[in-house]
Amino acid sequence: MMKALSSSTVRIIALASLLLTTAIIFAQEPSAQQATPAADNSKVNDQSGTQPTADQQKNGQSDLELTRQIRRSIVQDASLSTYAHNVKVISQDGKVTLQGPVRSEAEKQAIEAKASAVAGKDNVVSELTIVPTNNK
Repeated sequence: MMKALSSSTVRIIALASLLLTTAIIFAQEPSAQQATPAADNSKVNDQSGTQPTADQQKNGQSDLELTRQIRRSIVQDASLSTYAHNVKVISQDGKVTLQGPVRSEAEKQAIEAKASAVAGKDNVVSELTIVPTNNK
């Protein structure tokens, strides 16, 4: 016959199981020390302070419409990555500045072409950077 386990033995087994399960769960989560790209890339945009930033977007009707048309053109292009869909489009007095990371040279060129088609080639300043995906 099996002997009955004491209540303290049962508690120790339950606690050990809980600790083991917790250790396994935490071992599977990515470490905070691993390099993961930040969702907000604002820190990398124009650290010199000389280029326009999104908070400097003009509220004039023509600048708002210019930004809206470019933004719509970018977002409607399903071939672009999420990064490309989230680039910053800043319009000031008819001039457009594009900022942020994209995944490839092709995406960079596509966004620049969309902005140029709306604002005119001479009215677009591109500060887009290419940040390819990490192939692990």
